[in-house]
Amino acid sequence: MRLAILFSGGKDSTYAAYLASKEHKIVCLLSMISKNPDSYMFHTPNINLTTIQAKVMNLPLLTQSTSGEKEIEVKELKRLVQAAKRKYKIEGVVTGAIKSTYQATRIQKVCHELNLWCFNPLWQKDEITHLKDLIKNKFEVIISAVAAYPFDENWLGRKLTIKTIRELEELQKKYQVNSCGEGGEYESLVVNCPLFKKRLEIKKTEIIYHNYAGILHIKEVKVK
Repeated sequence: MRLAILFSGGKDSTYAAYLASKEHKIVCLLSMISKNPDSYMFHTPNINLTTIQAKVMNLPLLTQSTSGEKEIEVKELKRLVQAAKRKYKIEGVVTGAIKSTYQATRIQKVCHELNLWCFNPLWQKDEITHLKDLIKNKFEVIISAVAAYPFDENWLGRKLTIKTIRELEELQKKYQVNSCGEGGEYESLVVNCPLFKKRLEIKKTEIIYHNYAGILHIKEVKVK
């Protein structure tokens, strides 16, 4: 089946692409570029890097600007998926949704209206198992943004390791945060994985952080 990936460059959409590629043909990536950093639907930190990630994946990337307004952004997503259907003859869309019913139902609605399959390979997967599988399958992931207590500035730029996963598991038990960041607690960026022909080396960053909310702005990246 010819599939498009709803792609943010983060761990979940990239891993969903990896799983889907085992049995289907990935023909393009789709990225929504939101003007609203607090979008209900879409990942925003360092979304510009999907251009570089698409190149190292050797896949075409289609983008769509979105206002980020609630529900209106879903209509803007539909335009992007329609464009992919016309240009690349896609038969379905892959998402990295794990437990966000809000996101999943809206993407499913778009796919249903366009007569496309909506494939959610991570749906309802245990969060800690998912994080461990990322490492097991040689995904190199860093935390690129945080937006919840108790994530302090030191989390920005941290690599996902077994030690990090243990800490996330403890935070989930103690504070009821989602260990995969599904509630917006944190965002991630994949710098290398089996789908990449080359890895991304981050050369220059800027941290903006205040009161348990912050972002690691990646200002320069080298492909190696």
